[in-house]
Amino acid sequence: MSERGELKRIGAKQHINSGRGPVKADGSLDDFVVDVKEYSKSYSVSQDSWAKIVSDTMKVDRKKNPALMVVLGEGNKKVRLAIIEWQVFEQLRESNGNNS
Repeated sequence: MSERGELKRIGAKQHINSGRGPVKADGSLDDFVVDVKEYSKSYSVSQDSWAKIVSDTMKVDRKKNPALMVVLGEGNKKVRLAIIEWQVFEQLRESNGNNS
């Protein structure tokens, strides 16, 4: 499945030219600007790659949070992961009443 297909699958709005145009990143979903990375076996996250995702998010909408969607695997054996800042994760937990 392509980035476009993954964005559609999660209900995100795709950015024109998948971030290569004036609107950076691949898409937007709720309070997040999403960048999609698809690999068959592994993907490595570095400070530089995360900094680019954060920078692209700020160019799209300073009020939104950066999110990295990593899709690993092929065919029917895919795992989909979301990488977000820990502070955002804690806010999500608090809004769901999970304070412990």
